[in-house]
Amino acid sequence: MSEKEYKEKDEENGVMLTSASDDEEDADEEAVSVTSLIFEWANAFIIAIIIVVLLLTFVIRQVTVDGTSMTDTLKDGDRLIISNFMYKPQYGDIVVVSHGENYNEPIIKRVIATEGQALSINYETGAVSVDGVILKEDYIKGMTVELKRPLEIPDKIPEGYVFVMGDNRQGSLDSRSTDIGLIPVENIIGKAEFRIYPTDSIGSIY
Repeated sequence: MSEKEYKEKDEENGVMLTSASDDEEDADEEAVSVTSLIFEWANAFIIAIIIVVLLLTFVIRQVTVDGTSMTDTLKDGDRLIISNFMYKPQYGDIVVVSHGENYNEPIIKRVIATEGQALSINYETGAVSVDGVILKEDYIKGMTVELKRPLEIPDKIPEGYVFVMGDNRQGSLDSRSTDIGLIPVENIIGKAEFRIYPTDSIGSIY
């Protein structure tokens, strides 16, 4: 066999060996790629869980309405999503309050007046006025009546407090009574945003 033929044979063998080596490298690269993909998915899953936990802990929560103080807007057993992300109380907000001086259970009420506002209630007519303007309260059930141990409403709601009432004005223990009184803003867990149960009432509550 001539030198040329040997050379061609060697080149042919070399090509064959190189081809086998490439296959092994491709297989190794594919294994590494699959492993990397698994790690990426695992990391993404863990991050997603952490985000959900943080959201449920600090941003949104689920609560269940207990009682009838907010009928007809909310009913006993309704499940709500509440949020406290960068929340500042405003008139009309439905809020969940964690506790007060004379009660330990969370309550859900509507914000009627916030710090710096002048609130007055005419218990003869049931009219509620804020800063001299009578509120148009289409959401209430029954007339606003005076409760036992009535709260002496200050000329203006103090800084850091809100005045709340239930929509069921004759069936709600709220800021009208010293048993509840003015609510420290720091005791507000969050604002109710959506109803998620019952299924036929899913959606915004406003």
